[in-house]
Amino acid sequence: MAISITRPSDQRLAELLDGYREAARAPRRRALLLALAVAALSLVAGHVAEVDLARLWRHFGGFFDYFDRITAFESGTGRVWTDPAEWLWGWKKWGILLFDTLLIAYLGTVLGGIGGFLLSFLASSNLVANRWLRGAARRVLEFCRTVPDIVFALIFVMAFGLGPVPGVLAIALHSMGALGKLFYEVVENIDRKPVEGATAAGASWVAMVRFAVVPQVLPNFVSYLLLRFEINVRQASVLGFVGAGGIGLDLLEAIRKFYYNDVSAILLLIILTVMLIDLGTEWLRHRLIGAMERH
Repeated sequence: MAISITRPSDQRLAELLDGYREAARAPRRRALLLALAVAALSLVAGHVAEVDLARLWRHFGGFFDYFDRITAFESGTGRVWTDPAEWLWGWKKWGILLFDTLLIAYLGTVLGGIGGFLLSFLASSNLVANRWLRGAARRVLEFCRTVPDIVFALIFVMAFGLGPVPGVLAIALHSMGALGKLFYEVVENIDRKPVEGATAAGASWVAMVRFAVVPQVLPNFVSYLLLRFEINVRQASVLGFVGAGGIGLDLLEAIRKFYYNDVSAILLLIILTVMLIDLGTEWLRHRLIGAMERH
């Protein structure tokens, strides 16, 4: 049996076309207004911060001049990579300091991960009904991630003196706040059925978390923990600027004393170390997550 389709009138088609055009214009108007608002706020922020674009443009070349200077021997014999032995004369000392930096980042990440792991369950709205307990856990995490780790390092340097201990404590506290936030967001998106099943079977709160929650969130937790370790390796290098151990203190000294070749050598070692850490943790993250998902 043939089916006949009635064509709408020209007037009806025109009305539909006008409605479609109006509906398409609304998102474009919102996007334009948002772009104008962002531009206006950027101008206000630049004015308050006294950003001088003309001065920035005049001195922009100095940025590249500095990198040109640190890659040339001060004796004028050529570029630093033409004589690696002269350029990397202190690689043994710097290597030991870099190893200290890695240990600071590793221990700080482990301690911060343990703290964030424990507090994330108390901060999750789907596991803790008591809003005062949940709020207290979240405020602790907020405080730890809001205060910059270099500020924590300065406080601990004054309390414990120079060395790696302030760096470890600073990274641990800041990592706990950052990881705890990521962890409890993962916990709040779990499947509720295993939790309800464990509760119905009479499991305690701790047992419910152990057997119904942790298996679901562990792959994401491991991924975030390894990512945080990559970040902390870079942060540990900077914390040395305030005497919190690692390679940062030697880098700061080279910058202050205008040892340009040493600056480029130390930066090269830091960059290579961070690259290797990034590649290694990426490989390990994929292997661990794949193994956990198979089980």
